[in-house]
Amino acid sequence: MRILAMDSSAVSASCALLEDEKLIGEQYLNVGLTHSQTLMQLVEHLLAAAHVKPAQVDGFAVNSGPGSFTGIRIGVAAVKGMAFAQGKPCVGISTLESMAYLFEGFDGVVCGAMDARCQQVYQALFEVRNGQVIRLCEDRALTIAELTAELKCLGKQVLLTGDGAHVCEKAFAEQGIPFRLAPLHLRYQRAYGVARAAQQAFAQGKGVDASALLPSYLRLPQAQRELKRRQAAGK
Repeated sequence: MRILAMDSSAVSASCALLEDEKLIGEQYLNVGLTHSQTLMQLVEHLLAAAHVKPAQVDGFAVNSGPGSFTGIRIGVAAVKGMAFAQGKPCVGISTLESMAYLFEGFDGVVCGAMDARCQQVYQALFEVRNGQVIRLCEDRALTIAELTAELKCLGKQVLLTGDGAHVCEKAFAEQGIPFRLAPLHLRYQRAYGVARAAQQAFAQGKGVDASALLPSYLRLPQAQRELKRRQAAGK
């Protein structure tokens, strides 16, 4: 199966083309430009370089959240558009799960953490065993203190990855959490991980029509949270 995967859930943008177990190509850019400027350019360059037409793609995948609200919307819209135009299935992948798929050669617990601001992280735990990625908990938004307390009870060394690693690192060290940082070139989400997770999702029959693909934010945008807070205060 030939899968075109995209990620625009944080600062970087990337796309990858995977055919069965073979990575055909990947484009990655981390320059601070908006994803509306970069994502589809990366896709166009990748397909042109691989001599693959959109119609030759069997399925499309995207990190559908958690992450940047704007970035997720752009990525989901891009995949919905391409999947609809080609009449092909698509799948939304948890950003945190796609990050764990970058460590298929690792045996142990992967702690994916994305910076959610205000001393919070979007977080999930996965165990990687013999090349298999096993989810240990659902995606959630936690304070760093809550995550630290949970990992202290876990009592295992974890591989800390994601753009939230830098906000967790000090707290983990202070509380004696056994951890090591993922290497920089694997620490941030990449479309290759999306494609690998999508392979499993398609094999399990989780592909959907473009109209059914939706973002997964985990929590409301800041503006809506503020509105709810003001409404509650006014009661």
